This record gives sequence, structure tokens and C-alpha cells, in this order.
Amino acid sequence: MDCLNYTIDKCVEAFSTMREGMPPFSVLQPHQTHTDNVVVVERRGMTREDLRGVDALVTNLPDFGIAVRTADCVPILMYDGRNGVIAAVHSGWKGTVAKISQKTIRVMEERFGTEAVDVKAVIGASIGPDSFQVGSEVADKFREAGFPMDEILTDRGPREEGTMNGGLHIDLWKANQFLLEEMGVKAENIHVSGICTYKNNDKFFSARREGMKCGRIINGIRLSKAQSEK
Repeated sequence: MDCLNYTIDKCVEAFSTMREGMPPFSVLQPHQTHTDNVVVVERRGMTREDLRGVDALVTNLPDFGIAVRTADCVPILMYDGRNGVIAAVHSGWKGTVAKISQKTIRVMEERFGTEAVDVKAVIGASIGPDSFQVGSEVADKFREAGFPMDEILTDRGPREEGTMNGGLHIDLWKANQFLLEEMGVKAENIHVSGICTYKNNDKFFSARREGMKCGRIINGIRLSKAQSEK
């Protein structure tokens, strides 16, 4: 299997590539730099070079794929079926602290009239809570940003050097679900894949396990032609 496919709606296709897999359709990808910058794609001729320092894309173009690249960071793919709008978000821990998913929904609201209650979202394959061991300085960033620390942070005791055992662990899946729900996305409309890239690096790339020069997972979404006819 080359891709992990996500079921969001019959009018949308969404996926994450697996190791050595290729996207099932052409996708526009930004030049990500762990920012909270969101760009609306309004024309088909844009390239990655047009999107430097961008970590989330939004579009209403039918039959046009957008995507973000990850290798442990959290990909969030969103769909507003009422207005025919999609988004692809790269939310590593820095992007999560910066609340990029919330900023993306605000852009969808401002540009296309999206209401969060109509949004369906997938939190894709990414590093899980058992594997995202952090230092106190990272935990403090989440605390300062107002996250519910009793829900997303666990202290697992003495840290075992060279392993993910012990220490402080952040649940990025819950952190991003919290952000989406805080914006008004219904809990039942959020699908968490629950697939940890670190634990499954035989199937997915993991920068924490393999190093930053490892390959990247492409996480894409596109509106079908049927959506434009609704």
C-alpha cells in the first residue's frame, strides 16, 4: 500500500503517503518553515517557490490538490462541505503552540464564509504521545499558550537515556483536537488517525528516529469535481 487514505466525505479525497509511496494525484506544496503563515490558493499556476515560509494552504479550487510535508509533525486536513473549501495544515509543536489550525479556520471564515461547525478534519499520521518526549522548556511553551496541560502533558518519571521511556510527554493529537474544538469544530467531525510515525517508521518517515534528512510524508487533499456541481 502506497498511501494511507482518509475518509472525510464523498466529495473529498485525502491521504498520507507511506514510505516510497507517491501521491495519488498532483498536489501543490508550500515551502514550510514552522511558521503560522496561511495562504489562500486562488490560481492553479502557483508553485512551491511562490509559497516560501508558508505552513498551511486553503483553497476552493475543484479538482486541485494541496498538501503539506511531515515526518513526525502533525498534518491536519480540513473540509468545509457547505462552502466547498479545503485546507492542508503543517502543525509541528511550534505550529501547534502558535495555533496554526485555528488561524487556518479563521482564514476560511474570512475568505469563504466557513463556519467551524461545518468543518470536518483529519489529524493524520504523526508522532504519538508515547514517543513525543520533551524538555520542560517545550512544556512551558504549551502552558504559556493556554493549553489544558492536565490533558496533554504526562510526567512518566525518570528519563531513560536513549529511549522514549520516562520524562515529560506531550500529546500533540489531543493538543490539536483541543484547538479545533475550541474554534467550534464538532468532536464527532474530528478523526484522529492514531498512527504514530515514530513507532511505525517501517511504514512512515520519522525525523526523530531517522534524523532531519529523512524523507517526508506528503499529506494531501482535493475537492472532487462533484463538489463544484453541488
